[in-house]
Amino acid sequence: MTYSSPANKRNVLFSLTLPIADLNLKEMEVQFTDAQTALIRHAIESGRLHREEEAIQEALALWEERERRRLEILTAVDKAEASLARGAGRMVTTHVEAVQLASDVKRRGLARIEAEQNPR
Repeated sequence: MTYSSPANKRNVLFSLTLPIADLNLKEMEVQFTDAQTALIRHAIESGRLHREEEAIQEALALWEERERRRLEILTAVDKAEASLARGAGRMVTTHVEAVQLASDVKRRGLARIEAEQNPR
């Protein structure tokens, strides 16, 4: 990845070269708002970051993690829907059913913790 930040711009303008899936390289420019620029500069001045590029790397890492979690949630929803479609799931439509489910989950969770802490 290459990087440049012209010093004469009010907003920090980044030029990134990122590898793309087909191994060709594309150049991308990212322009921050004044508030984002101030946030990056403050992070550098306070020693949290050393270069503007680190802000981009951290933002991308956070985005990637958020997308991983999002996909995990969507996968779990798909599995739950498939389970319901097979008749293997448990429909919860009332408050009483929700309280009972929470109680069951808590009981099973405590039993699992107990079993892990006291293997036989």
